[in-house]
Amino acid sequence: MCYDADARPPIYGPARTAVTTSPLLLTSADDTRIATFLAAPAEPSGVGVLVLPDNGGLSRFYERLTVHLAGQGHTALAVDYYARTAGPDYQERAADFAALPNLMPHLTQLRPDTLYADFDAGIAHLRAEDGVHARSVVSLGFCIGGRFAFLTSAQRFGLAGAIGLYGAPDAINGAPGPTQRAHDLQAPILGLFGGADPGIPRSAVEAFDAALTDAGVSHEIVTYPGAPHGFFEQELHEQADASADAWRRILGFLNDVKV
Repeated sequence: MCYDADARPPIYGPARTAVTTSPLLLTSADDTRIATFLAAPAEPSGVGVLVLPDNGGLSRFYERLTVHLAGQGHTALAVDYYARTAGPDYQERAADFAALPNLMPHLTQLRPDTLYADFDAGIAHLRAEDGVHARSVVSLGFCIGGRFAFLTSAQRFGLAGAIGLYGAPDAINGAPGPTQRAHDLQAPILGLFGGADPGIPRSAVEAFDAALTDAGVSHEIVTYPGAPHGFFEQELHEQADASADAWRRILGFLNDVKV
C-alpha cells in the first residue's frame, strides 16, 4: 500500500465552502453492499470525483482527501474494493489488514467485472447526489487506484476525465494495462508520477505517453524528479513542492471540466 494508517494527504489552502460527510453503503450490480465515503460541499461546482484508493482500500487517508476535495467545491466519493472478501465495514478491519501478506488473498481475488460494477455504483451515486452536485464526474486514483483511474477513461464509464497518481500503466502478470489498452481510452487523462519510483520506470511512463498520443487521447503526463512512489503525503516535507504542484494540476483539471 502507499499510505500508513496515520498518513494524511497534503492540504491545498483553506476550504472555499462548508462540507458534510457520511459513510455510505452502495449496492453493486451483483447486489454486494460496498463501502464508500462521501464528502459533499455546501456550494458544489457540479463536478464529482470518484476517488480510487491504493491497494489497501478505503482508509482515513482517502476520507480526508474527499473532505479536501469537497472543501474546494467538488463532491467526492471514495470507494473500497474488498467487500466481497473482507466485508463492507472497512473501519473494523484489523490494523495490519493492508500488510502485503494479509492483503494478498484479497487483492488476488479482485476481478475487473465486479470492480467496474462497483465504480459504476459510485459514479451513479455521484450523478444522483441532489441532482446538481455532479453533472460531470472525474476519477482520481492512487497506486493501483491510479491504474484503475486511467482505465476508467474508457467510453463505457462516461467520465469527463481521469487523474492517476503513480498508477502503473504497463502490463502486470500478463494483464494488459492502460498502455496496452490506450486505444480503448477516450476521456482526457492527467498522469502524475515520481521520478524515483522504482516500480514505475521512466521507460514505462514514456511508453504510456506515446501510446496515448498514438491513440489520440488528450493527456498530460508529469514526472517529478526525485519523488518516490506515494510522494503525495503531508508528512513528506521534502516532497512539499511536488505535492503542491500536483494539487494545483489536479484542481486545475477539475476546474476545467465542463458541467
